[in-house]
Amino acid sequence: MASITRLSAEGVLPEGPFPTMSRFRQALPVMIVFAIAILLAIGILVYGNPAEPGSAGYWVIVRTRLGSLGTIALVAICQAVATVLFHTATSNRILTPSILGFDALYVLTQTSLVFFFGSAAAGMEGIPKILAQSGLMVVFATLLYGWLFSGKGANLHLLLLVGVVLGIGFGSVSTFMQRLLTPSEFDVLSARLFGSIGQGNIAYLPFAAAIALGIFVYVWRRRRTYDVVALGRDTAVSLGLNYRREVVTILVLVAVLVSVSVTMVGPMTFYGFLVATLAYQFARNDSHGETLPLAIGIGLVTLIGATFILKHVFSAGGLVTVIIEFAGGLLFLVVLLRKGLR
Repeated sequence: MASITRLSAEGVLPEGPFPTMSRFRQALPVMIVFAIAILLAIGILVYGNPAEPGSAGYWVIVRTRLGSLGTIALVAICQAVATVLFHTATSNRILTPSILGFDALYVLTQTSLVFFFGSAAAGMEGIPKILAQSGLMVVFATLLYGWLFSGKGANLHLLLLVGVVLGIGFGSVSTFMQRLLTPSEFDVLSARLFGSIGQGNIAYLPFAAAIALGIFVYVWRRRRTYDVVALGRDTAVSLGLNYRREVVTILVLVAVLVSVSVTMVGPMTFYGFLVATLAYQFARNDSHGETLPLAIGIGLVTLIGATFILKHVFSAGGLVTVIIEFAGGLLFLVVLLRKGLR
């Protein structure tokens, strides 16, 4: 018996004579990816521990590594969910939030702190700084992308033009201020502008994780609604969906997730694109119920796997983000040359 597909305002819901087996086959790639991620995480925690197993020093090292592993998981969730949602809102799988000005805004924020308050400001940590920096990025994204996508004249080319122009403008202002810094101030600033898993402050990890988890739960409960949003404005409106409200909400959620990730570990331009594109390739369908967890799982595997290999095999743990960004940028060029801006 052929399966019947029922389309409603809640999304695309497949039905068939053997729903349990169908769901198992659909969940199989996700299960495999998360199983690999768990094995890699265990390897990160216990492999190469110089202390005697079971001793106090052994568990101190494990707890330290657990904090870094938590940062990796946070970045994977934020970047994967943000990129998939951004593709849903734009109906285009080439774009990423980072390409359209988020990283440039982060660089401008950090540069401005050092320029106006000195080198001590770059290393200054605290909840007020994180809230101010994240709030600025959220307000910027909400006003810009909310206006671009909710208006009647919204289109992809306008988004690209405004995003690229603003990114270049932010970069030019940042470069001008950086040239006026002293060598010592510029050295301190450079350390903050380079994306690194090791620079994440573990003390703020619980707060950031709570925000990311809350957003993921909200997104997961509305995953079928986002399946309808992905069909496009005309189809979503014809199905009775408030398209404008949903798109603006998605953009706000994307801004929060990206700001949390960037604030914790610094800019990662192509990482989200890398994991989202791989998730689309391995997913059996385009529903968010499969692409979201698959993207998160692939994000965990790539980041944890790269960390493990570079740290324990090549003794180059600081190059993790460099390798990830290189692979993501290369994949972006391949997809762009093969498919174009679609």
